[in-house]
Amino acid sequence: MTILPDDLPNDIESLKALLLEQSLLLGEKESSLIEQEKALTEKDTKIAEWESKYQLILEQWRLAQQKQFGKGSEVSPGQGELFDESDSDSQDGDSVVEPDTQTVSYTRTKPKRKPLPKDLPRETVVVDVSESEKTCSCCQTPLHRIGEDTSEKLEFLPAQLKVIETVRPKYACRQCEKAEVKTTIKQSSMPPSIIPKGIATPSLLSQVITGKFQYSLPLYRQESMFKQYGIELSRQTMSDWMKKCSTALQALYDRLHCILLEQPVVQADETTLNVIKEARSNCYMWLYCTGKDGPDKQSLIPNIVLYDFQPTRSAQCAIDFLQGFDGYLNVDGYSAYESTKATLAGCWAHARRKFVEAEKAMPKGKSGKATMAISHIKKLYAVEALAKQEETEEKAFQIRQEKAPAILATYKAWLEKSALQVPPKSLLGKAIQYNLNQWEKLTVYLQDGRINIDNNRAERAIKPFVVGRKNWLFANTGNGARSSAILYSIIETAKANGLIPYDYLVTLFEELPKRQANESLDDLLPWNVRSI
Repeated sequence: MTILPDDLPNDIESLKALLLEQSLLLGEKESSLIEQEKALTEKDTKIAEWESKYQLILEQWRLAQQKQFGKGSEVSPGQGELFDESDSDSQDGDSVVEPDTQTVSYTRTKPKRKPLPKDLPRETVVVDVSESEKTCSCCQTPLHRIGEDTSEKLEFLPAQLKVIETVRPKYACRQCEKAEVKTTIKQSSMPPSIIPKGIATPSLLSQVITGKFQYSLPLYRQESMFKQYGIELSRQTMSDWMKKCSTALQALYDRLHCILLEQPVVQADETTLNVIKEARSNCYMWLYCTGKDGPDKQSLIPNIVLYDFQPTRSAQCAIDFLQGFDGYLNVDGYSAYESTKATLAGCWAHARRKFVEAEKAMPKGKSGKATMAISHIKKLYAVEALAKQEETEEKAFQIRQEKAPAILATYKAWLEKSALQVPPKSLLGKAIQYNLNQWEKLTVYLQDGRINIDNNRAERAIKPFVVGRKNWLFANTGNGARSSAILYSIIETAKANGLIPYDYLVTLFEELPKRQANESLDDLLPWNVRSI
């Protein structure tokens, strides 16, 4: 309603009353507007929250789709971007990084079959023409031999089983027997055996153990295999054998444990294990290793792979196993390892994996920041590849010291800038925050050339257990799981040192029964055993 000047009262009191009335009306309108603004703000906040949750769910869905239907392996970091100082380092992270392309020409080579070993037994079969065909069809002149063609085929002979019958003659004195005095009977004692009253020989025990723990054959499958040869060998019997063998190998396992704790660098990892008769739904198999993936005679660090079964994933498990170790511990971001006395070295493979997952979860064309982060980490791996070409560890470490710090400084600045631009609850935001939180551990590898840039050595070492778990699925008891840990440790340590696990186990089962309780086992360590 519009008030004209002529409509206003002339007395002061009436004007005051009118002014007060208008002020109250204006205040009510302002309050209403403020409440409306608050309601709109709350609505916008809720919409933003729901939008963020929707984007996170969408990312998780894309990642789940990729894991189920896409490629499972990650692309190995290469050297292509080591000295690629392109403009992408200074550009905003939202832009898409174009991959480098190059034209490669090559000549396709015809595949050549690898010849069969010369030391294998050979049987020669001559396929000749008949005598009537050894004359010329034109002039009937006898043909003469001008050469021959030779081809090889490989024949498989099934395993052979035989019974070793041990006969121990007894001797007595006839004169004492006639005189009816005490008769002395002499007989040779039984040869020492890993299972004194069992039927299993070292070769049979080694076959059963490597069948399960190296080739992932559950005992019920081995039971059916023995039935093919007419041998009734129950899985319960074989399980009992493995427990007794693990008990016999305990002293060697403990010696390997002591040597592992003396090393400057150890890697660790853990994975789940279902144990039926344990109260917890998930138990854990912890892994600790040192050395490299394959045998390296020039390295002074021995190759050791040890498994340790524990019913929990608590920090106390790592504390107990690593008691007395104060060197470098290469691990992922699991916080339990922080309770140990070791200096933790982070894993760049895990840091990179977070961005790989974020990249896979993003729509096409919008993964610029994730791709750029992966590009930075690739440069670090390229430095490592360049360092591995050096002949000595000192020169390799020098290359790491010269080239890696500058890449790390640039990457750290990019992370801090990107952390302010990316929603923290998104996969990309979590990847950035993981890298920043782990930064001190991720840069520890610059302190010593013996530290690996990642924890992949431990992940590869634990993979045989993970593959076997897919076949035998679970352990029945905790004691059985501990026995498995010892047997896995001996087999994987043998493989890491270039030995054939079957032959190594046969040697151990032949030698261990001959040893005294406190006798040294150093000559039976994988890197000391000869002629296997």
